[in-house]
Amino acid sequence: MAVESGSRNGAPQQTAPPPDAAAATLRRGTLGVADIAFFVISAAAPLTVMAGTSPIALGAGGLGAPVGYVLAGATLALFAVGFTTMARHVRNGGGFYAFITRGLGRPAGFGAATLALLAYNGMQIGVYGLLATATQDALKAFWGIHVPWPPIAVAGVAVIWFLGYRSIDFGAKVLGVLLVAETGILVLLAGGVLLHGGAHGLALDSFTPQHVLVPGTGAVLAFAFAAFTGFESTAIYRHEARNPRRTIPRATYIAVAFLGLFYAFTIWIVIQAYGADRIVKAALADPAGLFFTATTRYVGSWAADLMHLFIITSILASQLAFHNAINRYGLAMANEGVLPPVLGRVHPRHLSPYAAGALQSVLAVLVVLGFALAGADPYTQLLLWMNTPGMLGLLVLQALTAIAVPLYFRRFRHQEGALRTQITPIAATVLMLGALWLVIAKIDIMTGAGLTTNAALVLAVPAAFAAGLLLARRVRRTRPAVYAGFAAEPDEEPEAPTAPDPSGAPPAEATARG
Repeated sequence: MAVESGSRNGAPQQTAPPPDAAAATLRRGTLGVADIAFFVISAAAPLTVMAGTSPIALGAGGLGAPVGYVLAGATLALFAVGFTTMARHVRNGGGFYAFITRGLGRPAGFGAATLALLAYNGMQIGVYGLLATATQDALKAFWGIHVPWPPIAVAGVAVIWFLGYRSIDFGAKVLGVLLVAETGILVLLAGGVLLHGGAHGLALDSFTPQHVLVPGTGAVLAFAFAAFTGFESTAIYRHEARNPRRTIPRATYIAVAFLGLFYAFTIWIVIQAYGADRIVKAALADPAGLFFTATTRYVGSWAADLMHLFIITSILASQLAFHNAINRYGLAMANEGVLPPVLGRVHPRHLSPYAAGALQSVLAVLVVLGFALAGADPYTQLLLWMNTPGMLGLLVLQALTAIAVPLYFRRFRHQEGALRTQITPIAATVLMLGALWLVIAKIDIMTGAGLTTNAALVLAVPAAFAAGLLLARRVRRTRPAVYAGFAAEPDEEPEAPTAPDPSGAPPAEATARG
C-alpha cells in the first residue's frame, strides 16, 4: 500500500515509498458487515470470556452479574454512536490514532498510536499463555498426557502467522466457522437448561434492584468492560470493507449488541443451571469448572469435551482477530512514514500486510520464550501481565476517542445532529472514564498480583502514551513533512492549503463528507 502523496488538507508532500512497497495494496471491497462483525466478536472470544472469567464476576457480584454486562454493552453502544458518526468522515485507515489526531491534535495522535501498539500486542501475545494452558487441560482430559506450555504457545504463533499471512477473506471465513462453533456450544447449554427448567425453575431474580445494587457490581463491571475488548477495531478494516460508510457502523452496532445480550443471557443461563441459592458458592469453589459441570449435567459429557476443544479454537480466533488488527496498525503507521517502510509491504498474491505480520509473530515468539526462560506461569504471568496493560490501554483509547468526537465536529460545518456529535459522545466520555476508574480500582481482583506488580502494569499505559508524545516531538523536528501528514486524509482532489491549527491538530474538513 503506497504512502499517500499528501494530505487532502494541505499537508506537505511526503516522500514516495520504494517501488516494491507500492507493488500491492490491501484487498479492496472484500469484507461485508458479517465479515467485520466476525473479526470483532471473535476478538472478544465469547466462550473463553464466559467459561474463563464470568465465574469470577459471578463470585464477586452474585445474581446481578448479568446486568453488569448489559450496562457495559449500553455504555459502549453510546460510545459507538459518536465513533461511527466520525467514521463516516475520517477515511484514514489508522483506527483510533487517526480519530484522536483529528480531534485532539497530532501529539495526542502519536501517543495514541504507540499506546495502540502496546495494547493490541499485549492482548494478543498474552493470550498465548491462555492457549497453552487450555491446550494442556484438553490434552490431559482427553488422553491424560502433559505437554510443556512453551512449545504449545510457539506452535500457536505459527498457526496465527499463517492465517494472517493468507488473504483477509480467508481469515474471515476461518473466524466465521470458529465463532459459530464457540457460540454454538453455549447455545446447546442454554437449550439444555431451558428444557430442564434449570435447577429449581427459571427465575428473573438477576434483574431485580436488590441483586444489582450491591457492592460487588463494581467488580462485575470491571470484568464486563474487559469482555468487550476489541469491538472498536471495525474502523481498522476500512480499506478492505465494502461500502465502509455503511459497513463499519453496522458491524460495530451488531458486535456490541450481540456481545452485550449474549453475555448477559449466558450468565443468566448458568445461574439457572445451579440455582440462585448455589451459584455463588459453586462459582467460588470451582470457577474453572463452572461451565463444564453445567454442560455435563444438562447436555452430556460429550458436550463438555467439545467445550474443551472449542475454548482452544475460541482463543485462536481471538488471537487471529488481534493479529490482523495489529498488522493493519503497523501497515498504516509505515505508510505514514512513522514506522520503517518495510512494514508497509503487502503480499502480491494474498494482499495481506505480511511484513507487519511477520514482525508481530517474531515479537510474540520472543516474548513467549522470555517468559518461558524466566520460569513464568503461562496463565498468572504471561496472560495476566500482558493482557492487563493491553485491556487498560484499549479503554484509555476509547475514552480519548470519545473526547475527540465532539471536538472534531465543532471545527467545521456538517449535516450531523447534535445528539450524535455532542450529547452522546460527552455522555460516553463520562461513562468511559468511570469504567476506566472501576477497572483500575478492581485491578487486584483481575490480576491476583501484588501492589508493586499492579502499579507497574497500570503505569505501562501512560508510559506508552508518553513515548508517543516524545516521538511526535522528534518527528516534528527531524521530519516535518511526515509530522504534517500524520493521520492525513487520502487525497480525493487538490485542495487549497489551509492555515495550520496552533494546537497541532490537522485542519478540519471544510464540509462534511456524506
